[in-house]
Amino acid sequence: MRALTPNPEKDPTLDFERELWALGAPLVIGIDEVGRGAVAGPVAVGAHAVLAGTEEFPVGLRDSKLLSEKRRTLVAPLVAEWGVGAVGYSSAAEIDAHGITATLGEAARRALLALHAQGIDVTRAAIILDGSQDWLTPVLKSPLNVQTRVGADRLCASVAAASVGAKVARDQLMCEADEAHPEYAWASNKGYGSAAHYAGIAAHGLTELHRHTWIKS
Repeated sequence: MRALTPNPEKDPTLDFERELWALGAPLVIGIDEVGRGAVAGPVAVGAHAVLAGTEEFPVGLRDSKLLSEKRRTLVAPLVAEWGVGAVGYSSAAEIDAHGITATLGEAARRALLALHAQGIDVTRAAIILDGSQDWLTPVLKSPLNVQTRVGADRLCASVAAASVGAKVARDQLMCEADEAHPEYAWASNKGYGSAAHYAGIAAHGLTELHRHTWIKS
């Protein structure tokens, strides 16, 4: 595999983060979700904090969807050393009970609590949420400075870092789950609705990790 190299056409930037720092935010927290469309496993939300004045980010950092699994493996340790990151989860049972939007918010809230436990003052941060919908604010007990941005996972380095952190962590969970339930091929499909996954459901039924309300009987 070729070494990771910059690619201005695909790489994110810190441009939006700089705008938020210039407005007075001492740090930015990028947030992105992984596993929203899966039919098994949790939804994972990554949160990655970057301090004002940061000028560089890891070479090869991009939205996790633009990186192969091998390249994510190379980038993930670099991301872990750049800023402070955390991942929050909402389980399949929670998704069935409360719906995906509410549970995305709850997973993000848990990620922010994990950042707080690592010494990050999330109350002073500007938070970049990928997409056009603010699904975080409704679950917060106190309001935060949440900024939505379409395409932030591709454009903003902090959000790309959150994306990589969440993707690597959730993939690892699904590979571990595959050891207990190899009949669903989760090591390869990570809980998404592949042909092998649906064949496993047809032959063996559903597990506690499946989103039962998402699967037609």
